[in-house]
Amino acid sequence: MKFTAGKVTLIGAGLNGPLLAILLMQRGFAVDVYERRPDMRRVRVSAGRSINLAISTRGIHALQQAGLWERMRSIISSMKGRMMHSIAGELTFQPYGKDDFEVINSISRAELNIALMNAAEEQGATIYFQQRCTGYDLKTGELRVRNEATGEEKIRGTEVVIGCDGAASALRAEMLKLNRFNFSQQYLDYGYKELTIPAGPNGEHLLETNALHIWPRGNHMLIALPNIDGTFACILFLPFEGADSFASLSTEKDVIRFFEQRFPDALRLMPQLAENYATNPTGVMVTIKCSPWNVEGRALLVGDAAHAIVPFFGQGINCGFEDCTYLVELLDRHGANWTGVFTEFGEERKINTDAIADMAIENFAEMRDRVADAHFLFRKKVELALEAKYPKLFVPKYAMVTFHRIPYSVALARGAVQDRMLSELCNGVDRVEDLDWEQADRLIHRDLTPLEMRP
Repeated sequence: MKFTAGKVTLIGAGLNGPLLAILLMQRGFAVDVYERRPDMRRVRVSAGRSINLAISTRGIHALQQAGLWERMRSIISSMKGRMMHSIAGELTFQPYGKDDFEVINSISRAELNIALMNAAEEQGATIYFQQRCTGYDLKTGELRVRNEATGEEKIRGTEVVIGCDGAASALRAEMLKLNRFNFSQQYLDYGYKELTIPAGPNGEHLLETNALHIWPRGNHMLIALPNIDGTFACILFLPFEGADSFASLSTEKDVIRFFEQRFPDALRLMPQLAENYATNPTGVMVTIKCSPWNVEGRALLVGDAAHAIVPFFGQGINCGFEDCTYLVELLDRHGANWTGVFTEFGEERKINTDAIADMAIENFAEMRDRVADAHFLFRKKVELALEAKYPKLFVPKYAMVTFHRIPYSVALARGAVQDRMLSELCNGVDRVEDLDWEQADRLIHRDLTPLEMRP
């Protein structure tokens, strides 16, 4: 649908802002974007903001809708599964999906952000950098922005403003002043530190290229995602306090000793470990839930501004991109009835974003504690066997979330049913060949209905 007039103002030129700008301009809207940071295409990205992202089906669908997916293929590395590293250096591979088409894609946050901003500007968006939102009048629609270079403040009139400005959203801060605005935030007791495995002497990857590498160690872990240049972006997850924590690694010797004991095979590939560790900040991880996401038809929150989640299901960017596609689907369906569109958007999306927020925390425990457990790996094999036999009925929760556009709330609810089913089927069994298939058939047809798959 093409709209004949109207301007939309977006706050934030991170990932969701430029993508939403493109989708709105495709429908005839004029779009201005205000971004508090300098233009990252001209200023080096600060450490701590280059963490790799995992693009899967929901994110791919959004990029396809924006006409950008083919352009992104040159900057992604596909990951077919998890490669677990034991302390002794033994490797165990666990595929993500049922075949080589069910993969997730590692992409640099900075490279994706740059590609999206370039595409948004090509299509006519105006991005104003170093323009911090310092206030928004929820009654008049006046937006107050400050030039971060000069300190000058200006008032910008806008009919519709959408906050794409992340977990520390300035627009959400204004909504907090409203009566009956619900807000909660929960920080994990864990932080993260970015590290790097450099490329080999000929630019080659020093670990298996098409895998997400995990060093699970109970209360902490290291992961590594491949980059197209032969490097791996590594992320160390540790508690903030206590034994084996960021607080306990106060010197270079502490860091090296810790890696010698916990990640010896990774240490051999990280000649700049001590420097990386000292230079890069320790990040925090937060889950944010709030409601309502809109103020009538004047203001709306999307992405992390509305529902920040922790990164352990690889769905942060995919969920935010799905916000953008769902919002414009509602516009196509209802027209520019902003109040109706914004209200329906929040009501329909919140149940799903709450679900993926809860699943992301649950998946943290799985990645950290369970991926190296033999019984857990057996259950994963059983899941794939059941999916192969009952493809329209039994789809693993991870696949529902990652390889389909099934609503997150449906994936959460069906996942709980399937977990109980797996516990019953796998009790006392350690080989797929020994499963009671008659029992499986009875349970599946009793407890599951055919899934509706979105194209």
